[in-house]
Amino acid sequence: MIMELVTSRSAEGRCRMRLGSRGISRLFRVALATGLAGVAASGAAAADYEPEPYQSGKDVVWVPTSEALVNRMLDMVKLTPEDYLVDLGSGDGITVIIAAKRGARAHGIEYNPDLVALSKRNAERAGVAARATFDRGDIFESDFSSATVVSLFLLPELNLRLRPTLLAMKPGTRIVSNTFDMGEWQPDESASRTPDCESFCTAYRWTVPARAEGVWRLGKAELSLKQSFQLLQGVLRTGGESQPLAEGRLDGVQVQFNIGEHRYVGEVRGDTMTGKVNDGPSWVATRIR
Repeated sequence: MIMELVTSRSAEGRCRMRLGSRGISRLFRVALATGLAGVAASGAAAADYEPEPYQSGKDVVWVPTSEALVNRMLDMVKLTPEDYLVDLGSGDGITVIIAAKRGARAHGIEYNPDLVALSKRNAERAGVAARATFDRGDIFESDFSSATVVSLFLLPELNLRLRPTLLAMKPGTRIVSNTFDMGEWQPDESASRTPDCESFCTAYRWTVPARAEGVWRLGKAELSLKQSFQLLQGVLRTGGESQPLAEGRLDGVQVQFNIGEHRYVGEVRGDTMTGKVNDGPSWVATRIR
């Protein structure tokens, strides 16, 4: 990891934050170099351990941030009790704990053992320890492939490093990030100016898209698709005629695109797409290469 800001919170809860702009990053790197940050993660956490703002850790410094944005992020992914949320770099556990309070099963992966111990105590105090669990680990080496929701508060370069792993997850998995984006992978939704949030108040949501790129047999025609994350481009060829695809988009396994005056809406399931045209006749396409 590079620079990461994680909150310290009391029993009422605080959430973690990763620092983003170059100027602020330089500021905290100076703080690390001059020893103005606190102590790094050490051995067993004392029962009264509370992280200090600007303390150093493994490549990180920590500052408080708004709990309100965590709630906004969970609203954006429409978290339900059927979900399994994994928080990468879970800090003091506030995102995991709030998710558990909403009835979801949630798990935090955190490198700092003191913060892991603190998170477990916070979950016990909140009465959600059965649904809110934590492990010490490296987010780049951990397996979180079974998550239905992944939450992040990392620098852009760390998001980009994680991006291939996230895109390989099951289509429909929701990703939510505090403040920092995924480069060329444009968010499906963003929100800012969250009430009660004074800084770092932007949230981004993505949904892992199905893989639709390739050549498909659609009736007697061939549909050639090119995919850039959740966006689709392509052309439908019938005999010697070609029609371009417009407004192609994936939302998990849901697919939609226009060809001429026809609106195709359906689902991608492996090498098969099925759906309806203009809310009427059904259509089926099979990937042939």
